[in-house]
Amino acid sequence: MVSDLVGVLGDLGFTEYEAKVYLALVEESPLTGYAVARVSGVPRSKVYEVLEGMSGRGEVLVSHGEPVRYAPLPPRELIASRRRQAEGALSAAAEGLERHARGSGGSDLIWDITGREEVLDRLREVIGRAEKRILLQLWREDAPEVREELAAAARRGVEVVVVAYGEPDYPFATVYLHEPGPEQITFEYGGRWMILSIDAREIVAGIVSLGKGSRAAWSSHPGMVVPITEQIKHDLYIAEMLREHRDTLEETFGPSLARLRERFGPPYASALISGSPGRDEDGS
Repeated sequence: MVSDLVGVLGDLGFTEYEAKVYLALVEESPLTGYAVARVSGVPRSKVYEVLEGMSGRGEVLVSHGEPVRYAPLPPRELIASRRRQAEGALSAAAEGLERHARGSGGSDLIWDITGREEVLDRLREVIGRAEKRILLQLWREDAPEVREELAAAARRGVEVVVVAYGEPDYPFATVYLHEPGPEQITFEYGGRWMILSIDAREIVAGIVSLGKGSRAAWSSHPGMVVPITEQIKHDLYIAEMLREHRDTLEETFGPSLARLRERFGPPYASALISGSPGRDEDGS
């Protein structure tokens, strides 16, 4: 049992001698230095050096009487102290590494993410880094997958703006429903995608409806970030224009601007996404 606890304390940063001293004091205290050496098994030639180091860190309490006696910092307080230290170190590491990553050459790369769950995990991670604004396109079928992360972003003051193919049920976001609706777009392109831009500095864009065959690009490269962010913005512009001037625009271009879509819609659209139109690998 004692040997197990020595190992546990070792994981908390104690040396073997320090762990043995602390356990001896937890078992019986206050003790003189001589008694600590006797109970712990730490050599007398080393025990005072160990006690001095531990008292300097607050792990051992000292009563400067005659003789000097020692007691342990209560275990509950020790664990609370170690937890605060660990959390502080992790916070500092997260902030420092994030800052370092933003300044590194890796931001010029375009990463290929494969697999639906892998793409969704990357989307969630990137959403968690948003500081000011999130722009997002998605289908209502996929909306629940990132709802929690988007809601958390909204709670910390991030503006969330969504172009949705079908109602996503995002009361925390500004939502524009895409026209035409999801059925028409899915029929034309054969699948569903998600396009995310955070703070106009990082994007994830790709197909999410093909199960393990889903693929997306993730990058902070300006050559990807700028056009993809602008693509989402242009859909927002169209949504706003339809909201304010629908009658005039539809008189010229047809319902939901259908004639524009017929004019500029690519004849190869359904080939852009492999697999059966609108169906996941599992048939959903």
